[in-house]
Amino acid sequence: MTLFNILVVNPKDYLTQIAAYQNHKLLYMISRKHSPEELSAFSSIYEQVQFRKESVLREIRNNDFILDDLKIVISRGGLIKPVQSGVYEVNELLKKDLEHSPVGEDVINIAGLLADAIAADVPGAKAMIADPTVVDEFHDLARITGAPEIKRKSIFHALNQKAVAKMHAETHKKKYDELNLIVAHIGNGTTVGAHRQGRVIDVNQGFEGDGPFSMVRSGSLPMGDVVRMCYSGTKTQDEMLCLLTHCAGVVAYLGTRDINAIETRINHGDEHAKLIMEAMAYQVSKCIGEMFAVLKGTVDAILITGDIAHSQFVVQHIIEHVEKFAPIYLYPGDNELQAMAGNALRVLKGEMEVQEYK
Repeated sequence: MTLFNILVVNPKDYLTQIAAYQNHKLLYMISRKHSPEELSAFSSIYEQVQFRKESVLREIRNNDFILDDLKIVISRGGLIKPVQSGVYEVNELLKKDLEHSPVGEDVINIAGLLADAIAADVPGAKAMIADPTVVDEFHDLARITGAPEIKRKSIFHALNQKAVAKMHAETHKKKYDELNLIVAHIGNGTTVGAHRQGRVIDVNQGFEGDGPFSMVRSGSLPMGDVVRMCYSGTKTQDEMLCLLTHCAGVVAYLGTRDINAIETRINHGDEHAKLIMEAMAYQVSKCIGEMFAVLKGTVDAILITGDIAHSQFVVQHIIEHVEKFAPIYLYPGDNELQAMAGNALRVLKGEMEVQEYK
């Protein structure tokens, strides 16, 4: 059997996940943490690419991974133009759109840039991204907002939602494109998708404040209050965007996004923390109900995933609201590293075609 070496890199706010695979076999996995002090030296996330690249190369050399045998460096996609589901080789246009995103700035935008920077140091290696957050399979009804100037966009945890949905189908000896599924990814951001026979026909635009509030995002807000806040003179545009994307949600209420610390507070009688986490679970449940309606009540399963799916407190409150809709299955964690490695291997084995970003 031909052996293929694959490197997966996954930059997050204060760490870079690194995983080395030989075919399906995980050789090792590590999360290289970056302190706030280290990252504060950079004026933008884009200036972190070289720093994170050196961290990755240092880690893999320390673990005796042979770079000469590396075929693909793969990472998450960023906030680029809408694309079809699949794998894309990093090209100049993709890098340009990652650096000057048409959607917004997030650490996810440096993922493809980091993969490209690492692959450039390895002769014969290629940089790719898989199922970026802008995978768009919406049906037409999902795009209409009520304001002709504004359309709803498909921006969600496409990589993990697709991977979990396919894993669930395979486990139950079904095909993904035969099932109707609701997938709720609950993490720093939360997105709930309606998967109809292999296509995500509707999902909340969790990145910019649509749907449930999450660990750092505001979720949907009363629009009149948002407009008045914009013109109050107390907030800049950047501060308002941060309110939607990184500075609100649980962290704004409780001062932390550490789910273990929050659950400890709840167990010690912190009623405020309990209320906030119940409210978050309540809003996720409401969004699951919306997607149940989108699928016209024909739902084979509800899948709950993401880092907060490890929280028994949150999950139990969701189950209490939606258990009558369909069977519920838990897939805790983000499963992103496995999903990226699997996509890279399918490319190397000729089972998946690499698409061109245009």
